[in-house]
Amino acid sequence: MNIERTETVEVRAAKHAALGDPTRLQMIDLLTLGDLSPTEIRVALGTPGNLLTHHLNVLESVGMITRTTSEGDKRRSYVRLNPDGFDGMGSGATASASRVVFVCSANSARSQLAAALWATRSSVPVASGGTHPAERIAPGAIAAAERHQLALPSSSPSALDAVLADADFVITVCDNAHEEIGVTGDLHWSIPDPVRVGTDAAFDAAYTELERRIAGLAPRLLAS
Repeated sequence: MNIERTETVEVRAAKHAALGDPTRLQMIDLLTLGDLSPTEIRVALGTPGNLLTHHLNVLESVGMITRTTSEGDKRRSYVRLNPDGFDGMGSGATASASRVVFVCSANSARSQLAAALWATRSSVPVASGGTHPAERIAPGAIAAAERHQLALPSSSPSALDAVLADADFVITVCDNAHEEIGVTGDLHWSIPDPVRVGTDAAFDAAYTELERRIAGLAPRLLAS
């Protein structure tokens, strides 16, 4: 008996079974482009809290999602898809935008890196802003961009209010910013703040995660 092959088939079967429930399949669709709190999922689907917890536990048990604690309000958590959790089972959902605006609190690291990365992947115009902009781009973000041969803008961080237009497609890459502007955002990516840690590894991790998500979104966000 080939034990390894049997276990692989069982894992695949468990994932297919997890997606056999319409509510869980809807949850996966919601999470394909961004992270959501359990409350946001419950409101979007109209699912009772106790039933939502069950569905989250099922999806987590088969490795399709993970839950992380918010860096803003520690009482909140965010649900995200595991990038390798469901090979061949992803949604083909698309959206359209005239311009993408990446947002974090200080507009000094994550949103700056995201905007620069977006410009290398998509022809849809891009900008970035902060709910509480810093005086300068974080040195760690500049160093990370240099390590990855990414050109960052030379301008100082900008206030979101001065950047944002009504038709913009807003992607928050910071829990604090997402919780501050709420439903104004079209998508949320829960990216840990590398400035808080301050190490090269933290900035590189943020860069890698932003690059992965942008590579997945750019082909699916069409110019409008």
